[in-house]
Amino acid sequence: MPLSRGRRGRLSGAPSVYRTRSYVLRRRALTGLAGVALLLVGYLVGRWQDTPAPIKVVAPPAAAVVPSSAPPAPTTPPPSPTVYRKIQAESADALNGIQTQDTTDEGGGQNVGWIAPGDSLRYDDIDFGPVPATQLEVRVASDAADGGQMAVRLDKPDGEIAGTLSVRRTGGWQNWRTELVTLKPVTGTHAVYLTFSRPDGAEFVNLNWLQFKH
Repeated sequence: MPLSRGRRGRLSGAPSVYRTRSYVLRRRALTGLAGVALLLVGYLVGRWQDTPAPIKVVAPPAAAVVPSSAPPAPTTPPPSPTVYRKIQAESADALNGIQTQDTTDEGGGQNVGWIAPGDSLRYDDIDFGPVPATQLEVRVASDAADGGQMAVRLDKPDGEIAGTLSVRRTGGWQNWRTELVTLKPVTGTHAVYLTFSRPDGAEFVNLNWLQFKH
């Protein structure tokens, strides 16, 4: 029996309906997969952003190397001590109350004598140099029972006392002995005065020479 047009139309239209449903299902599946893919991509991007950047290690600057062949820094040499000459007592620039006489001490020449309290000797322009003088050797003779005192002064007769000597009896006015005077350190150039004192006014010492020491 032949199908009617209307029915044939419905039958012939059925496959078109099925294709449409299949297409919709495929689109839904693809859409779901696309969503899952987007989620996965977003997760991976988030993980990448959360990964800390690698730490860059900076090496410390290298220390400067001084060549071993560099010459040593120049140094200032210490000052040289002055070599003091022996000063003959009678060569004083001024003798106050003091006389000279021939001596029997070794080396001969003259000495100064008849020294009493208030007398003095002056030696000008004594150059002590940059290294201090700390001692004075004096050649003395005395026959005075009680002795006396000799003072070493700088720049004037009543100036600063650099050292003193207590004169002792040597047993005769030409019996000589070398005495050592300890000085306060003295540098530079000065006039040196030797002054003498004793409780009474008697003469008490003769001098032959003097020499400063370091």
